[in-house]
Amino acid sequence: MRFNKLDLNLLVALDALFTECSISKAAARVHLSQSAMSNALARLRAHFDDELLVKVGRTLELTPRARALKEPVRDVLLRIDTAIAAQPRFDPSRSDRTFQLLVSDYTTVTLMPHLLALARQQSRTVRFLLSPLPHLDQPQRALGRGEADLLVIPRNYCSPDHPIETLFEEEYVCMVWNGSRFARAGTLGYEEYVAADHVEVQPASIGQPTLESWFMKRRGIERRIEVCTFSFVAAPFLVLGTDRVATVQRRLARMAQQFLPVTVLPAPLPLPRMEQSMQWHKYRTHDPALVWLRTLLHQAVVQMEAQQQQAAALAGGEAEAASRPTGS
Repeated sequence: MRFNKLDLNLLVALDALFTECSISKAAARVHLSQSAMSNALARLRAHFDDELLVKVGRTLELTPRARALKEPVRDVLLRIDTAIAAQPRFDPSRSDRTFQLLVSDYTTVTLMPHLLALARQQSRTVRFLLSPLPHLDQPQRALGRGEADLLVIPRNYCSPDHPIETLFEEEYVCMVWNGSRFARAGTLGYEEYVAADHVEVQPASIGQPTLESWFMKRRGIERRIEVCTFSFVAAPFLVLGTDRVATVQRRLARMAQQFLPVTVLPAPLPLPRMEQSMQWHKYRTHDPALVWLRTLLHQAVVQMEAQQQQAAALAGGEAEAASRPTGS
């Protein structure tokens, strides 16, 4: 099929070339031979009167014209895919669809187990691919390129160009080792907090400071960061055997307390709450499969909250029982 003298089948090849910057990898991506992809590139160069990809050293790089075409081509293909490939209804019990979610390790351990459990109740064939978050200076690119069905990220990292739904709010607490001076004192004041050695989480994928770090910088609070890690889940482990303080999400802190000798203390400053949200491409808002997935995520939040409240009540009851005099 041609449009303005361009064979529209070449757009698929062009998108693959833009994505891979390699003729052989682009050919494999769209199941063509290398010679067929080379021929497609020659035809595209002739149509656009531009080299599109040029050799720089041992790699191919996009020309300015190609860089200008990259996002519009991906946008056109995504529109076509959304309009034609989406089924009118979604039956999870009969679907073999793989949903790709871009999530942090925090989301992976707190929310994803509940999502997977709920999904398993409805389907044994649906699959999930949980991938690390890409660089989030421009998060809409992961959605625009069709690299993800959903992003699950704090709202302040979401793009204004695509729909957003808040899943839950999260507050920050301080976590310390049980043998630390802060745990022995049972309190952590502001001056002690500022003077302490800290564990800071800075995910490699996020090109902006985390909400906690942004707040500190805005308030002009200078902390001594003794350890910086890319992993939220690792932070509780990095306070063990020391007087370090890790400022972490409350849900993660509660989980860590079940397995580690750590104490959770209130943060001695008014840290803002995090709005954990999900975001999807605007063209896929009415995709029945994604409607199902988004509904399931909200249900997973309800289940997560109920389980954590039950665990907190149980822990409170055990602490009360342990404090009673013997024989009472």
